[in-house]
Amino acid sequence: MRRPTDLDPAAHKVIVLAAGGTGGHMFPAEALARELLARGRAVTLVTDKRGHAFGDNLPEVPVHRIRAASPGAGIVGKLKAALQMGMGLLEARALMRQLAPAAVVGFGGYPSVPTVYAAIQSKLPALLHEQNAVLGRANRMLIAGARRIAVAFPGIEKLGEAQRAKIVRTGNPVRPAVAARRLSPYEAPQPGGPVRLLVMGGSQGARVFSEVIPAALALLPEDLRARIHLAQQCRSEDLEAARAALEPLGLARLELQTFFRDVPERLAACHLAVTRAGASTIAELTCVGRPAILVPYPHATDDHQTANARHLAEAGGAWLVPQPSFTAQALADRLSALLADPQALAASAQAAHGWGTADAASSLADAVLAMLDGSTGANRSADAGSNQTDPTRTNHDRSHNARRAAGASAKGAAE
Repeated sequence: MRRPTDLDPAAHKVIVLAAGGTGGHMFPAEALARELLARGRAVTLVTDKRGHAFGDNLPEVPVHRIRAASPGAGIVGKLKAALQMGMGLLEARALMRQLAPAAVVGFGGYPSVPTVYAAIQSKLPALLHEQNAVLGRANRMLIAGARRIAVAFPGIEKLGEAQRAKIVRTGNPVRPAVAARRLSPYEAPQPGGPVRLLVMGGSQGARVFSEVIPAALALLPEDLRARIHLAQQCRSEDLEAARAALEPLGLARLELQTFFRDVPERLAACHLAVTRAGASTIAELTCVGRPAILVPYPHATDDHQTANARHLAEAGGAWLVPQPSFTAQALADRLSALLADPQALAASAQAAHGWGTADAASSLADAVLAMLDGSTGANRSADAGSNQTDPTRTNHDRSHNARRAAGASAKGAAE
C-alpha cells in the first residue's frame, strides 16, 4: 500500500471524486474514498445539489455541490439542462482553482460531467470509472480528455479504438459486507434438501418478478415446491398480490420484503439468485460467487444490462433470460433442470467467483496513483492480450486471463 511521501509533489494535494445520481455511481466513489483515506490521501467529493453524498458513512470527506442536470424531454427540457450544466461548469472551474487537486476521478452520470470537464480544461489528470459493459453517455462525453478509464468488464462497448489504450481493468467495488463473504464456499443443494432461492429486482424490486415467480413455482412438482425457501424483494404495491399467490403453494419458507437490509448474508446463503443485471448486482454476485438467472431491465440506457449479463453468461457464471422470454413456463422449466443438476449450479458458482473480485477499490486506488506517477503500463488495454508482465497493471488485470479460462471450463461443465 503506497502512502504519500515528501518526495511526491502531489502527495498532499486533494483527490477530487465527481459522482452523483444513483447508488450505482455513488458507491464506487465511496469505496475509493475509503481506500484513498486509508492510504493517507486527502479526498473531496463533488456532487450535484440533489445528491445525498456519502450520508453519514464518511463524514470526514468534504462535500462540494454544483449544478448539473440530465437532458430533459423536448427542446425546453434540453435547454434547461444545458443551462444548468453551463452554470455547473463555471462553478466547477472555480472549485478547481480553489482546490488545486492532484487529480479528478469521475464515476459517470451527468452530475460528474462539469467537474471532470473543468479538470480536463485545467490540464489536470482525470480518470473515469465505468461500471457497466457499455460506456455511459456522460463518460463518452469525457473520454477524449481523460488519461485513464477504469472498467469492470472486458470489451467495453461504445468505446472508440483510439481510446482503448487508456483502459485498466479494476472491477467494480462492492460493499465491505459483501467483500467479507468472498471466501464463503458455495454448497449446492442436496437431493431432498432445502433450496434457497433469492429474488431481487434492484432497489425498487421488479414487477415482472412478482408476476412470474409465483406462476412459475406453481408449475413445479409439489415435492420440489416443498423444498424451496424463497426470499423475494417486491415493490410495495405488489407485495400483497405476490403473497396471496405464493402462500398457497406449500413452500418450505416464504419471505417477502420491499427491501432487504441483509443482502450480503442472503446472497452468501442462497443456492440460486434471480435478479436484474445492473453493474452493482453483477459485482456482488461474482464477488461471493453465486449462480444466477439474469433478467436485464429492458429499458436501461443503451441496453447496458443485457451487455452486463452477456459477459457473465458467456463466462459460465449465469444464465441470461431476456424479459420477453421470462415466462412462467420457461422459468419453471429452467428451475426444474437446474435444481435437478447440482453440479451445473456448482460449476456456475465457480465460474462467477472466478470472474469476480473483492479488491476493486484497492485496484482502482492503484490506478489513480499510477496515473499520478505518470506510469504508462496501466495505459495498456485489458483486452490487448499481451503476455508481457506489466508491474503497473492491477491484480484484477493480471488474473483476468486465468479467470476467463476457469470460467470457460466451468461453462462447459455446466452445459
